[in-house]
Amino acid sequence: MQLFLALCFLLGIPSGAPDIHSLKYFFTAASNVPNFPEFVNVGLVDEVEISHYDSNTRRKVPKQDWMNKVTEEDPEYWERYTERNLGRQQTFKANIEILKQHLNQTGGVHIYQWMVGCEWDDETDEVVNAFDQDGYDGEDFISFDLKTETWITPVPQAVPTKHKWNSNKAEMDYRKHYLTTECVDWLKKYVEFGRSSLMRKDLPSVSLLQKTPSSPLTCHATGFYPDRADLFWKKDEEELHEDVVKGEILPNHDGSFQMSVDLDLSGLKDEDWGRYSCVFHLAGGQEVSKRLDKRDIRTNWKTNDGGLPTGAVVGIAVVAALVLAGVGLIIWFKNRPQGSRGTSKSDTSSSSGEEAMQSMLKTSS
Repeated sequence: MQLFLALCFLLGIPSGAPDIHSLKYFFTAASNVPNFPEFVNVGLVDEVEISHYDSNTRRKVPKQDWMNKVTEEDPEYWERYTERNLGRQQTFKANIEILKQHLNQTGGVHIYQWMVGCEWDDETDEVVNAFDQDGYDGEDFISFDLKTETWITPVPQAVPTKHKWNSNKAEMDYRKHYLTTECVDWLKKYVEFGRSSLMRKDLPSVSLLQKTPSSPLTCHATGFYPDRADLFWKKDEEELHEDVVKGEILPNHDGSFQMSVDLDLSGLKDEDWGRYSCVFHLAGGQEVSKRLDKRDIRTNWKTNDGGLPTGAVVGIAVVAALVLAGVGLIIWFKNRPQGSRGTSKSDTSSSSGEEAMQSMLKTSS
């Protein structure tokens, strides 16, 4: 499982399966990264950002109006977690320096991140996944395997840490308790706070875009929610897999999503155009279908007289604006991991789902 840089961490990425909910916390420390905070803490419910702290603002704040409900039970919630994150940013900064020493590194850009969280099925009331994982400079470093209740690592540099943490049975018992109980309890509470928002379903607008007559044709769907969706080309009633390139689901600035799928038109006969259609399918069964019609294609190529074809728009500018409609930078875990992080007993009184956290390397070096 690889980590990768996602240049547009947008404000919401809902989890889409109708009854599966997730709670995740990302802690990111950056060294020598221009125009990016040294430390960022982001909380997500169903991939929607619910809380944010960074070392520039030095404040932990809600990112959804419904998250303010936590102060009804705990009026000092945001102030308390602001103070805790002020301490954490120093811990994470120290983690990078310790890692650089362990790996014989000097200067340069370095990123250290921890992700912890859980997934819960609100129909069966079962924990369907949990993860607790550390990464460094875009690669996995160490993780907690909930099935075996042991720490595992893909890199030799983390083997001493793995052995030390595996010998701490009390810590591993707490780790299991947090991932399967405390995390889920907070997830249930947050889902109840934001149910009307998190459970909504929005269908997208679907457009056909093309740079030039020889370029692949892009079917672009934007404005859908949640992100458990599919977009594909079909001929007659059969889904196409050849001459098709599918893009990733990307978040929009308003919390909705967009995605696209390209179709190579080079071998397409004019008389067959009406047999092709682009289909958007949202989890739960709702669909939007757009039949292939030359009159509906939006493009930015110019005709010989310097004008635009009839009905044309600057499609590429539209797509660029949508893709760049995000904010920030975050190290994202491409696949669902099994997690990692060692914690000190002094910091395991979880009161928001993110408490089980202490310096990975300070406790292992």
